[in-house]
Amino acid sequence: MTSTTIRPARHRSLGDHTWQVDAVCQSTEYNPVDPEIFFPAPDETDKITAAKALCGQCPVRRTCLDAALEANDTDGIRGGLTEEERGPLHGKIAHRLDYSRVNDTIAGRDVHLTNAERTAVVHAAYRQGVTEQRLAWLLKITEEHAQKLYRELRRALRNRDLNEPATTTALPEVGGEHLGRYDFGTAA
Repeated sequence: MTSTTIRPARHRSLGDHTWQVDAVCQSTEYNPVDPEIFFPAPDETDKITAAKALCGQCPVRRTCLDAALEANDTDGIRGGLTEEERGPLHGKIAHRLDYSRVNDTIAGRDVHLTNAERTAVVHAAYRQGVTEQRLAWLLKITEEHAQKLYRELRRALRNRDLNEPATTTALPEVGGEHLGRYDFGTAA
């Protein structure tokens, strides 16, 4: 019988570059890698193929791609993708919403967040009763800004509740006739 262990996602902390030690592209005495293959000209298909082959073996490829997108790095091959292949992803990164990143932030880890994830952190923190001071610390903002975010969220929730149509329940029927409020006895 095989057992599968699912580890929680480990997201890069702010300023964390330790993942680069595990990258296959790091040249060592036993694994000499020419860094120039990761910066090919568009017509140098052998260099592109070689770089992508190395990236295909890399245990931190996803982290490398995230770092390139988060830093808006548009040069070279990063995370197994060329500059042209990463192009469309750069525009979408601000809308990424990864709830494991949100949960890590609520737990107190310094994680790179997109705009959508920052908004989700505010919602999650509010629902969990996180104080404005703690929210300010989690998002690295001032307490005044955290108060403003909570105030805006409370207003949005209140307006959402006001705009929702009231649901009414149908009156019960007995023998095909609707029962009115006077057809019920008083509670003892």
